[in-house]
Amino acid sequence: MNDPGLEQAIRAAGGITELARRIGISQPSVSNWERVPAARVAAVEAATGVARATLRPDLYGATTGFDDVEAARAQEYALLATLMAQPPEAVLLRALSRLDGGTTPLGAAHAMLAAAAAAHPVERIAREYFELFIGVGRGELLPYGSYYLTGFLYERPLARLRADLERLGIEPAAGQSEPEDHAAILCEIMAGLASGKFPAPPEAQRQFFDRHLQPWIGRFFADMEGAVAAAFYRSVGAVGRLFIDIEARAFALPG
Repeated sequence: MNDPGLEQAIRAAGGITELARRIGISQPSVSNWERVPAARVAAVEAATGVARATLRPDLYGATTGFDDVEAARAQEYALLATLMAQPPEAVLLRALSRLDGGTTPLGAAHAMLAAAAAAHPVERIAREYFELFIGVGRGELLPYGSYYLTGFLYERPLARLRADLERLGIEPAAGQSEPEDHAAILCEIMAGLASGKFPAPPEAQRQFFDRHLQPWIGRFFADMEGAVAAAFYRSVGAVGRLFIDIEARAFALPG
């Protein structure tokens, strides 16, 4: 393990086991990190006090030459990926409660997410996550591209996605159990493309978004906003819907 940011976070926490405990994941998961994953930066920053620019200078460092807009996009996708992959732990909720809003619609959605993070306890959000995405038999929402596009799981959209991932050289994460068309995984892939974690031609982001996110994921986030079980996740849906709309309009611009 020689990534400076990760090593500093482990020292600040008092060891790998304590870092894992603070962010609510298993010790072996942290032991397998080569660097802090983009989706975990906010939680590690809040748990250790180590700045995100130190943890992931490729995403947040001012001296890397990395485009600020691309860094912000990667951060937004990583946040959505984190919140869709599992219910947030207390340390992440504290970080979310400090999100700055703004005068734009997306800024207002961030402010709503911050208020929801401050208002809802961890246990309540965990129950909400279960009711929305897991359920007894199935949750209220199914966060899969194949389902939204065909009405069934494991259909042709997933096969097309897997073929494109193979062409891009993107392999499933170790221990991944969900199919690749899960909303969290797609957002994590877009974060990796935006940050440069996944080396790809400049046009790859637009093509991937147009083929695998734009046809359905905005509707999914809108459904999340209106879901019966949604309280905290209503604000997540608003952030996702607005951000995906911004992305769609930006990718539609010529050039």
